[in-house]
Amino acid sequence: MKRPTAFLDVQLDATELALRQNARRFAETVIAPNAHEWEEAEYFPDSLFRTAAKAGLLGVGFPEHLGGQGGTVMHQMMVTEGFIHGGTTGVMAGLGSLGIALPPILAGGSDDHVSRFIRPTLAGETIAALAITEPGAGSDVAGVRTRAVKDGTDYRISGSKLFITSGCRADFVTVLCRTSDDPHGGLTFFVVEKGMAGFSVSKHLQKTGWRASDTAELAFDEVRVPERNRVGAPGSAFLTLMKTFQAERLALAAMGHASAEFLLEAAAAYARERKAFGKVLTGHQVIRHRLAEMATQVAAAKAMNYAVGRRVALGDYLVAEVSMAKNFASDVATRIAYDAVQILGGMGYMRESAVERIARDVRLLPIGGGTTEIMNEIIGKTLGI
Repeated sequence: MKRPTAFLDVQLDATELALRQNARRFAETVIAPNAHEWEEAEYFPDSLFRTAAKAGLLGVGFPEHLGGQGGTVMHQMMVTEGFIHGGTTGVMAGLGSLGIALPPILAGGSDDHVSRFIRPTLAGETIAALAITEPGAGSDVAGVRTRAVKDGTDYRISGSKLFITSGCRADFVTVLCRTSDDPHGGLTFFVVEKGMAGFSVSKHLQKTGWRASDTAELAFDEVRVPERNRVGAPGSAFLTLMKTFQAERLALAAMGHASAEFLLEAAAAYARERKAFGKVLTGHQVIRHRLAEMATQVAAAKAMNYAVGRRVALGDYLVAEVSMAKNFASDVATRIAYDAVQILGGMGYMRESAVERIARDVRLLPIGGGTTEIMNEIIGKTLGI
């Protein structure tokens, strides 16, 4: 089958196309055969991190001299497009938790942090998670209450974090803490390691989608953390956090167009084979036109993400554009999911179906990384509306 948005590939260079193909091959051979089992178990083996690293797919976007594969946000989009063919967004999200956990350490950390945390994680030897959201604070980080108090050469951290991807299995967590009462200037990152006294997984959370990625509620009960685990100077986290949010939102936007394209291709393939009233579904104008409209929406979301991604790769800081891309791709993915399930009918509602899994997964996109409503607020303020 000709890919419905293949004409957009003219915007990609040979390296990007090869990377996408490698990621797709990995997903189809390593992830897809296990997708249903891992989804039902709400977990995938830790060894998959090492397997992905050896395949050159775990550290894309991170500097080669630190153990990554190099590349830009566009190369990360290619991995997302390839990985979606594993038929589970949860595995992709779990493997990708380092993509939000390591950048704050990379931006403000020391050489000691690089050797202890960044290198082994990019090699798939350790697992990292980012802990920002709390029961009473999400995108509004001014509401963060988890506090780190200086105590001699250490800090004592107390509080809780919620909805933490890879939080159950993480060897260390990059934790946003309050070190002073300044709403934004009083935020500092710390690396909290598994086994530190007072640090625990208080709950393994069960979700509608992204089931294969473990999600945790974390508790910090007077956790004593050495000063060398502080990332950057006290109060330095806010600007780093804003950049991390931008990267996460663009990654979710890419997940949106990749998911939508996967669902479109699956629906089109089914419609060419399934017969109703004496002919295949694509023989009915109503189905052909629906698929045509779906393809148009996917192409528009993908083109927007590529355009924004190219500029971000060049170093532009695009607050409004990234928020627009996330909202638009999330909306498209949500609509395509509905249409794909409708075309597949009963098969689209079965848990062993990749379409059913991805359709559940995309519901998180308008929520994760900042809700659609928050993105619209950001867009409006940035444009002076």
